[in-house]
Amino acid sequence: MTTDWYYQGELYTADDINDYYGFVYEITDLECNKKYIGKKFFWSKKRLPPLKGRKNKRNRVVESDWREYYGSSESVKQLVESSGRERFKREIIILCKSKGECSYQEAKLQFQYDVLLKDEYYNEFIGVKIHSAHVKTLRADYGSDGSNNT
Repeated sequence: MTTDWYYQGELYTADDINDYYGFVYEITDLECNKKYIGKKFFWSKKRLPPLKGRKNKRNRVVESDWREYYGSSESVKQLVESSGRERFKREIIILCKSKGECSYQEAKLQFQYDVLLKDEYYNEFIGVKIHSAHVKTLRADYGSDGSNNT
């Protein structure tokens, strides 16, 4: 089994990122079929020291470690370390255009699948703080009657 990321059954590479900010993913332990749902951003900010003679630090946007990422779950990280990456299947469930959209979609799926209540998930924590302004692109997909038009 490969350790790559897949989206809708197809291999997902850096060439596919386009204008996406991040994604919501599911990692499956192939030995016991236990899963983990989380989010990951394609980009991160790197702080650089100030230029010579200047005081303010500089920020640069760089690609994150998403290619090697296996979630923030300590249980999953320990299993990857002890059993190897081949034990896990990594799938991108939703591609997101913003940080807020990633947070919203992650929490929505975690609650939808009851990840804290079912033993079939490694998730131990759901933390989210989202403002309606963070999901304005998602709001545009909903009709005035509150129904989803997608």
